[in-house]
Amino acid sequence: MPAPDAIAGERAVPGGDVGSEPFVEPIARPRVGPRTALRDIGGTYLSNGIVGLIFSASGPVAVILAAGSAGQLSAAQLSSWIFGVFVLNGILTVAASWIYRMPLAFAWTIPGTVLVGSALGHLSWAEVLGAFLVTGALILAVGMTGRVRRLMSALPEPIVMAMVAGVFLQFGVGVVTSIGADPVVAVPIVLVFFALQCHGSLTRWMPPIIGACLAGVVAVAVSGRFDFTERPTSWIATPVLQTPEFSLRALLELVVPLAITVIVVQNSQGTAVLNAAGHRTPVNVVTMLCGAWSMLAAAVGSISTCLAGPTNALLVAGGERRRQYTAALTFGVLAVAVGLAAPVFVALMLAMPSAFIATVGGLALLGALLGAFRSAFGSRFSMGALVTFLVSISDLTVLNIGSAFWGLLAGLAVAWLLEREDFRTEKARDPKP
Repeated sequence: MPAPDAIAGERAVPGGDVGSEPFVEPIARPRVGPRTALRDIGGTYLSNGIVGLIFSASGPVAVILAAGSAGQLSAAQLSSWIFGVFVLNGILTVAASWIYRMPLAFAWTIPGTVLVGSALGHLSWAEVLGAFLVTGALILAVGMTGRVRRLMSALPEPIVMAMVAGVFLQFGVGVVTSIGADPVVAVPIVLVFFALQCHGSLTRWMPPIIGACLAGVVAVAVSGRFDFTERPTSWIATPVLQTPEFSLRALLELVVPLAITVIVVQNSQGTAVLNAAGHRTPVNVVTMLCGAWSMLAAAVGSISTCLAGPTNALLVAGGERRRQYTAALTFGVLAVAVGLAAPVFVALMLAMPSAFIATVGGLALLGALLGAFRSAFGSRFSMGALVTFLVSISDLTVLNIGSAFWGLLAGLAVAWLLEREDFRTEKARDPKP
């Protein structure tokens, strides 16, 4: 059921599309004031915001550190990256959630982070930053078309998710590799992660990825593997303004896949979560904000901004719908605090054995990897999805462009040749305004 403040004059259509979609969705009325926010906040919303922040600051950060290690980024660059994804996105979360009076938690694209980690094997960090900047401009331009809902469905979901599965696969394999290379650290993390998933009652008070992190911390402490020799020079983050470099190979390899992961994968997931909870997500505004904020984040060496699906799911996990925006406000404020302490946070994480980061990061993506496989290899576009997956995991590089981009193109080409009936079915299901 749509939210009470659903946009007037719109005609709802199947599949979440809108018959006459406004360019900029109107803000909530009446506006939220400080007294209203204080009255609406409560224990449920505070706890949901805290859990959302803990989730974002655990496994997903390990994914950033794993990607950064592939590019041999310095501690200062990693601190600046984490400053950007927490402080900048925390501010955006507070502002957007306040204005629209709904939980709109913004974070960073995890599939994009994994994609960047792969690209850093043959691209310089400056080239990647140039791709971040152009990606933000492209996302902003797409949002300004006012037709984001329809554009979200332009690419077949199975093919897009097959690319995501191919990109994520290395992290899943990394868990297995870590168990063999460093079982003292990796095995307790894996055991606790799956033990907490045995009973639903356990996951309510201890999310599996958080429990896995705690188990890893204990394992590292007991084994004496914590190496805190490189202490942070500052307790407060100082963002590093970094100069991008624009190269054709980096733009071709990263811009389109990054934009797709933000708009089609991440924002679609976040939108679906919020809509299922009864909110009407302002998708055009969200897309434009993601584009503008991605350009801002690129200046401090941070990856593209997106509407966070898992985090928003945690924020709407309980309480009254009209008050759930306060959970997002809590999340946003705490995210800013974590981002300001980025140097300490990064130093502590880097003091852990590499198996800790690889295992936690891989487990954090395990659910997303399973979901990607399910979406990719269902009943439609199965051959195109299979080709996309195989090319994406192949490490194929043509014209200095990585395999994820070629996987997407190859899968679309095969689907167009062999699965035209699926395209016709998609077109028939896609309503016209």
